[in-house]
Amino acid sequence: MREEEKIFAGILFNPGDPELKAIKLRSHKLSAAYSRTAEDETELRAEIIRQMVAEFGEGSFLQGPVFFHYGVHTRIGKRCFFNYNLTIQDDAQVTIGDDNNFGPNLTIVTPLHPMLPDERRLMLDGEGNPKRFCYAKPVRIGSNCWFGANVVVCPGVTIGDGCVIGAGSVVTRDVPPHTFAAGNPCHVIRALSEADSMRHKPAVLADNRVMEC
Repeated sequence: MREEEKIFAGILFNPGDPELKAIKLRSHKLSAAYSRTAEDETELRAEIIRQMVAEFGEGSFLQGPVFFHYGVHTRIGKRCFFNYNLTIQDDAQVTIGDDNNFGPNLTIVTPLHPMLPDERRLMLDGEGNPKRFCYAKPVRIGSNCWFGANVVVCPGVTIGDGCVIGAGSVVTRDVPPHTFAAGNPCHVIRALSEADSMRHKPAVLADNRVMEC
């Protein structure tokens, strides 16, 4: 089994494997190239994104700078907006749905390391060779979500459709659909409902209107 296949199987893999290092180096260079572009260099940005990630939906936008670890393990849906300083450490697969808005300094992390220092430093592979190992768990984010600034999403987390994640949250466990969650560690505060409509905030709504379904 190739090391990349081990990642997807959820078992220990060697991050120093030459094939994995080549994928990461390519992604790091593309991330740096994208981060040097201006937001009005749309054609250049589109070409870099095409090379950098596995899927990037129509109408989505990366403000930059961006930092993708593997890049090709990330799929992004349509009409998503990512504010400044996006970091996606996509050893395992990261899947993001449609119509999401992410505040600045979003970090999505998939790899995990052994807890014990000796095991974190070196272990033995199947042939008895000492190597460094880690493993990874995929992250899934649904559609129609809003994340405040400085959110960290930890390995293995699934966030359902229509969620609001409060600023500064560290999401360590799954978040069910259509809920407001916040905190460190992040926890569900309440379900979202019609009571959250802007209709009930006339001072903010001003002369604008909520669209009827």
